[in-house]
Amino acid sequence: MRNLQHCLSIFFLIILSACNAQNSEHSDMKENTKNNNSKVDKDHGDHKHTNLLIHESSPYLLQHAHNPVNWHPWGDEALQKAKDENKLLLISVGYAACHWCHVMEHESFEDEEVANYMNEHFVPIKIDREERPDIDQIYMNACHLINQRGGWPLNALALADGKPFFAGTYYQKDKWLKLLQYFVNLKETEPQKIQDQANQITEGVQQSELISLNPEKLDFTTDNLNEIFNKWIGRIDFNEGGRKGAPKFPMPNNYNFLLRYHHLTKNEKALEATLKTLDKMADGGIYDHLGGGFARYSVDGFWKVPHFEKMTYDNAQLVSLYSEAYRLSNKKLYKDVVYQTLEYTEREMTSKEGGFYSSLDADSEGVEGKFYVWEESEIDSLLGENSDLFKAFYSVNKVNEWEHKNILYRTKEASKIADKFKIFEEELYKRVEAGKKILMAERDTRIRPGLDDKILTSWNALMIKAYVDAYKAFGETKFLDAAVKNANFLLKKATDKNYKLNRNYKGGKSSINAFLDDYSLMIESLVSLYQATFDEQWLQHADKYMKYTIEHFYDKESGMFFYTSDQDNPLIARKMEVSDNVIPGSNSSIGMGLFLLGTYLYKDEYKQMAKQMLINVKDNVLANGPFFSHWCNLMYHFVADPYEVAIVGSEWSEMRAEFDKDFHPNILLLGGNKEGEMELLKNKSIEGQTTIYVCRNKSCKLPVTEVSKAIDLIK
Repeated sequence: MRNLQHCLSIFFLIILSACNAQNSEHSDMKENTKNNNSKVDKDHGDHKHTNLLIHESSPYLLQHAHNPVNWHPWGDEALQKAKDENKLLLISVGYAACHWCHVMEHESFEDEEVANYMNEHFVPIKIDREERPDIDQIYMNACHLINQRGGWPLNALALADGKPFFAGTYYQKDKWLKLLQYFVNLKETEPQKIQDQANQITEGVQQSELISLNPEKLDFTTDNLNEIFNKWIGRIDFNEGGRKGAPKFPMPNNYNFLLRYHHLTKNEKALEATLKTLDKMADGGIYDHLGGGFARYSVDGFWKVPHFEKMTYDNAQLVSLYSEAYRLSNKKLYKDVVYQTLEYTEREMTSKEGGFYSSLDADSEGVEGKFYVWEESEIDSLLGENSDLFKAFYSVNKVNEWEHKNILYRTKEASKIADKFKIFEEELYKRVEAGKKILMAERDTRIRPGLDDKILTSWNALMIKAYVDAYKAFGETKFLDAAVKNANFLLKKATDKNYKLNRNYKGGKSSINAFLDDYSLMIESLVSLYQATFDEQWLQHADKYMKYTIEHFYDKESGMFFYTSDQDNPLIARKMEVSDNVIPGSNSSIGMGLFLLGTYLYKDEYKQMAKQMLINVKDNVLANGPFFSHWCNLMYHFVADPYEVAIVGSEWSEMRAEFDKDFHPNILLLGGNKEGEMELLKNKSIEGQTTIYVCRNKSCKLPVTEVSKAIDLIK
């Protein structure tokens, strides 16, 4: 693989050299740029151009429906057109909240000169990466093989059969045209070179992230977790939180693991790393101090200047993380973050049916961050005599300006600001809250960032778990109600009678066959719903999804799961998603689902499948914990061997809530008013009392009737 990357890197350098040397004249372009595709409806208002994307539901694809580029959606029709007309494919991947996607659209895809060249020599295909992560994964792999890096917009050139021979990210107009010209010329003069390059890259894509069966028989120990953390600790920024350097990304599953590692080993550095990161993010400009919710990432090393897009998958996981951290620390800051982020979710990101929308754009009025930033004079005018205090609290001054505007973020302790203004902290917070309300009302009059209102199953599943985790931490019934409503929505709108899921929902339509992460995260979320309600229907639904997943995604030869179903039209490679990124990888997630369901439902075969998967990736996990942190969470369960704590009787709800007040990651709660159908609950009901059974590996200690005594049995 390393030799392949070396060869591709050399090839890429040759391309850049050729593109930079090429003349930018385009005398062969057609003057008529009007889309002449007869299958596009004629009645589309006053738009000069309309292409086939007009029939799509994705907001991102619809943004490009009136480009002069003759965009096609991915499908057999586009690929056949390339074959019939002997053209290359130009595959452009992005998403609605992507700032640089908008920039490239404006510079190149709205430009008629560029569009004409693309239309004449290529079959252009536009893809929403959030709807089709399977396609994005393949061409992003190609991009990494060539450049050792990737990002969006992702632009790939491929043969008519889909095999990529080039992939890159953002290009300015002149470089984009030169690059396209280079390959058009190469196709005409040395077509075999393109064919050879496509074969080589495709081979690399097919080989990457494929895991084979590891026949080794082993158990996991605390020493394994110590090894992971000892390699991890050097990457941690103990001053500013997160990973050393810039940019800084919230990586929630990293800190989910570090909390569990601390709980098991009492390693204070793991806890310090987590709490420092959570404090810094909550104080930073990455957090929306007026409206709640987090932006995608910080471009600097201080969490100050965000990339302003707001993604549902980030906010869902951060709600879960801050809820867990609150149960451990009781920090009011963490509670505020959870409540404000869920208020934002309810206010701006929730459909009437109970589904959760995907994202808010980074841009408004074509300017990144314009909706969120402030001129100092605006704050003075709006807040009057309260302005100096508010500006001190949120670091508003000339020194801290970003592009002549101010991002609200905190750098000073509240006690020092209160002392400066000679008031108590209680009065300080009261005046800050009053100022926030005034600025929020003013912000609401601004032109809002664009909303991507498609509903994605996997991201909704993350939000189900977020609401459940918030309910566990704070006991707010409305949080649990939102989780239940969304779960029922997905069962009704995204699931068929055989428990086949769809990926997306918008405008009453749910169409794209789901991927492994949709199933795996749905399963995890339904298990969490059971833990909060003791309603066995959620485990039953989860098990039906699991059975479908095993039937259609499982690879018996490796013991791993493919990302795509055997029901999907094949692409040039059938990939496995192994590593964890901002969202847990689908294999680690389905492994966690297998472990949890296996424990609750007494299905040892599920737990054995999960263990085999972990054995398969053991070397990767031990070497690179931050990039396999959900696998680390799974390993924690095999090391810590969780207690099954059954609560049976009329006071089950109150006792469950008492357990949830504190952080107990090594406890799996179950129970209810009656025994129910689960094997773990049989013969545990005692008339007239609520009884707690502390069990481990199907062996239970003598029952108790007080939560404190049950916890003593666990310590």
